[in-house]
Amino acid sequence: MIRKTLTALGLAAAFAAPAAADMEDRLVTVVTSPEPQTQLMSMVLTMQAMEKGVETHVLLCGPAGDMALAEAPESVTAPQPPRDMSPQGLLMAAIENGATVEVCAIYLPGRGEEPEVLMDGVGVAQPPAMAEKLLDDEAAVWSF
Repeated sequence: MIRKTLTALGLAAAFAAPAAADMEDRLVTVVTSPEPQTQLMSMVLTMQAMEKGVETHVLLCGPAGDMALAEAPESVTAPQPPRDMSPQGLLMAAIENGATVEVCAIYLPGRGEEPEVLMDGVGVAQPPAMAEKLLDDEAAVWSF
């Protein structure tokens, strides 16, 4: 299979990607963007992949880690047009639909906080395991 790494600017290539028969079995979505609109779109596209039966792992780093906080800032909870969805709301839907979601290993220490501040269903990534997922030849990696 062809290994695909996508950035927010390279999404157009994803829509010209191989037929469904060539689709990867697994997806790793890496979200680092502080922009709520980019965070929301990352979750919209991730949910689309999940609906096609793709096993999904979401890694949230830097400002995007705020999406995983139980007491999250308004930037990730505020509804956005056109469907009044929020980045955190779609992240929660992804978890409910079976996605594995983790924050980067350095996210919480960088905030001086413990895992208890994360919403239910979110863990802390372990670098060796995360590197293995990113290197998996059967996984697509999308980066936002």
